[in-house]
Amino acid sequence: MVLDHWVANLLAPLGFWVLFNAVDDLIIDFAAALAWLRHRSPTEDELDVPPPRPMAIFVALWQEHRVIQHMLDTNVAHSSYPQVEFFVGAYPNDALTVAAIRAAMERYPNVHLAMCPHDGPTSKADCLNWIYQRMLLHEEQQGMRFEMVLTHDAEDIIHPDSLRRVNYYAQFADMVQIPVLALQTPLRELCHGVYCDEFAEYQFKDMMAREIMGGFIPSTGVGTGFSRRALEGLAVRHGNRIFEPAALTEDYENGWRVHAMGLRQKFMPIRMEKGQPVATREYFPRQLGRAIRQRARWITGNTLQTWEFHSAAETWHYAYWFWRDRKGLIGNLVTPLTNILFAYGVLTLLWARAVHQEWGLAREAAHFSGIYLTGLGIQAGHTAARIWFSSRIYGWAFAAGVPLRVVVGNWMNCTATLLAVFTYTRAKMLGQPLRWVKTEHAWPNRAALLTDRKRLGEILVGGSWITQGQLEQALATCPPGVRLGRHLVGSNRITEQDLYIALSLQSHLPLGKPEIVSLPVSRSLPASFAREWRVLPFRVAAGELYVASPELPSDEMQQGLRRFSSLEPRFHLVTPAEFEELAAQFLPTL
Repeated sequence: MVLDHWVANLLAPLGFWVLFNAVDDLIIDFAAALAWLRHRSPTEDELDVPPPRPMAIFVALWQEHRVIQHMLDTNVAHSSYPQVEFFVGAYPNDALTVAAIRAAMERYPNVHLAMCPHDGPTSKADCLNWIYQRMLLHEEQQGMRFEMVLTHDAEDIIHPDSLRRVNYYAQFADMVQIPVLALQTPLRELCHGVYCDEFAEYQFKDMMAREIMGGFIPSTGVGTGFSRRALEGLAVRHGNRIFEPAALTEDYENGWRVHAMGLRQKFMPIRMEKGQPVATREYFPRQLGRAIRQRARWITGNTLQTWEFHSAAETWHYAYWFWRDRKGLIGNLVTPLTNILFAYGVLTLLWARAVHQEWGLAREAAHFSGIYLTGLGIQAGHTAARIWFSSRIYGWAFAAGVPLRVVVGNWMNCTATLLAVFTYTRAKMLGQPLRWVKTEHAWPNRAALLTDRKRLGEILVGGSWITQGQLEQALATCPPGVRLGRHLVGSNRITEQDLYIALSLQSHLPLGKPEIVSLPVSRSLPASFAREWRVLPFRVAAGELYVASPELPSDEMQQGLRRFSSLEPRFHLVTPAEFEELAAQFLPTL
């Protein structure tokens, strides 16, 4: 058969590619294992030895009014580091984002607006450069100096202990990279699950291997701390362009630049505390189209743009690492084809043997079966390792889906690579610049954010509303399907007001009946929806819709709100009695 002939001709090069790529990955496996054997986490006493360095956190924004206040409310209010200031960059033609930043500044004196002098969007790097200039002006005005600068995004959840650890490692390194991990989503969200698996493996293995083998550590763009020596060195070497404005992945570029200056880099190994990793957490794109666009930007910046930024003579010392990062241009395209052809060859071989025939493809497949089986055996080992890494962060039930998500990830990367090559080639042929391809950011809901929050019973006992004995009795007598709080109110152990104070503390939501409610705003949602979900809008500010509700916000409630309003909801707890008063006054009778 003609098809068999062409497939057979492809088996040899694809088989050698599978084997070569698998052996290359084995090098990283052994290096990572050695790195973990040599690793020793600092003790609590050692972490407290270096005095706290003043730190600045840079957040570059374009049309992020929906999430930036949530980010600042969470990370500013919950930070345990004593000397940290947030410099938030925005553009003059992004009024909603500017308003959101100014609203946060009214609440937090350590939040500062860094306005770019021109309209946007330009590139994230350009915005970061202007944030740096705003920080310098702040230093002049306040007579102080920041010793470390960290970059973060609008949807990042900064672990409360991460800055203390950055401060510790800053004694020895000029660039410190905090681990970055995706927040867990339901198993059905295969697209986001790919991010969970890939980042878990990359943080546990590749980053550790790069450091011990002397390679440069690419910044991930978030959770990266730079010393002032590093930033000032970058400014001198690159005409004050600390972050390369033309780069789509300025973070990757700066990782190489810092190492090329002879400065030490440090990846902060993942450490689990109370069952959660000390890492920057966030949601990555959860829709296929957005995920492919983001990956296309990464591929364009990390592989295609680096060819034009650096000559071979400039980067020969890092040839292996650039090869590692660029081989995805081939691997992402070849892997799905390899899977298809291998499956076709195996099925053909089995069929030929079953009917006692000698098909040409069967003979060819048999010739290369040793190469394929060796390569695929190594790849199977890598998949098993990814299952292990994923289980460390998300548990075994989630990790069981890794084999399926590997296949999904292969096709996502293949499509993203094709898009990256097309976009880059088109821009160069037309002489157009590659602009900031912004990723849509989603702020995690409270349940995802507060993974280590206390149970309601713990809060009630800790606040002396009930005793430990009363809690144990209530748990034992609580009917199925009845919430503990409602059971305690019904048995007169606590009042309804006590319950809602505890719920407010548990969920970090403000509590109390809003004093001002505008009638037009309160009618911005259909009355039937407002009564069904027990939500009442009462204010609009900085692109956000403030809603009062006696219910804790759920994913379903927020999805329902977004069907009727493009504004980002901000929740305010009220007691059921207070909600009924508001509903009687402002909701029309059905």
